[in-house]
Amino acid sequence: MTPINDAKLNLINKIKELAYLYSPNEHFTLASGRKSPHFFDMKPVMMNPECAHLLGILIHDAINDFDRVDAIGGLELGAVPLTGIAIAKAGKGSKLKGFIVRKEPKGRGGRKTGNPPGIEGSSIMKGEHIILLEDVTTTGGSALKAAKILQDIGCKVVGCITILDRQEGGIKAFAESNIPLIPLVLRSDISGEK
Repeated sequence: MTPINDAKLNLINKIKELAYLYSPNEHFTLASGRKSPHFFDMKPVMMNPECAHLLGILIHDAINDFDRVDAIGGLELGAVPLTGIAIAKAGKGSKLKGFIVRKEPKGRGGRKTGNPPGIEGSSIMKGEHIILLEDVTTTGGSALKAAKILQDIGCKVVGCITILDRQEGGIKAFAESNIPLIPLVLRSDISGEK
């Protein structure tokens, strides 16, 4: 078993290697519409076997801080591989369920699951305690939309685990929604800037 501190340090190094771009002169346009000299593409990280192992360790360490978690998942596309990683790491016999929330519902719910349109995967029931997953958090807007959809069907969103918090307001936005944001890594861990 990889110790938590080693897992985090190894993940930071892999993010630097696989996901991080820095351009102080030509800023990147982010999904939020903001401009930034820092860019993180977590897909190569999530699809790397070593990183998937590290993410599984760190996600489950964060889950263990909650009294109850029934399901884990989040908004497509970033949460899809993370959900698979978390469910696989939970292992055989676990009752943890996985789901995804589509950005645009296809007009049908889960045919066998009973989920409303836009939520796919395992059956998500009213009263269940949910943890959202996100690859990169800037303002928190996308994940908070997914939280609202889940809250509207009667679920309790107890937290959101993100691989990386860009430190641009996401923690505050989640706090205002009474949902703790749990970053595995901070932008400052990667860039060295405080």
